[in-house]
Amino acid sequence: MIFKKKRGKLEYDKKRKRPVIQASICTGERVAGFKDVHTGKFEEIMLIKKDKDLDEFMKIYDIKAEEIGKEW
Repeated sequence: MIFKKKRGKLEYDKKRKRPVIQASICTGERVAGFKDVHTGKFEEIMLIKKDKDLDEFMKIYDIKAEEIGKEW
């Protein structure tokens, strides 16, 4: 790809949602997204194939590593 589209910063409701990585115990597949604090519903944002993908997710939503929870 010659030209890569730059993504701007996106925001999420920090009072209602928290960033989470859901990982499969069997396959190891990881998905980044947000979990609603009140309902527990998970909103998938992107598939994490490499650490680079996780870094991109954190950069897009301005999230620090210690803010992300992990669920199995």
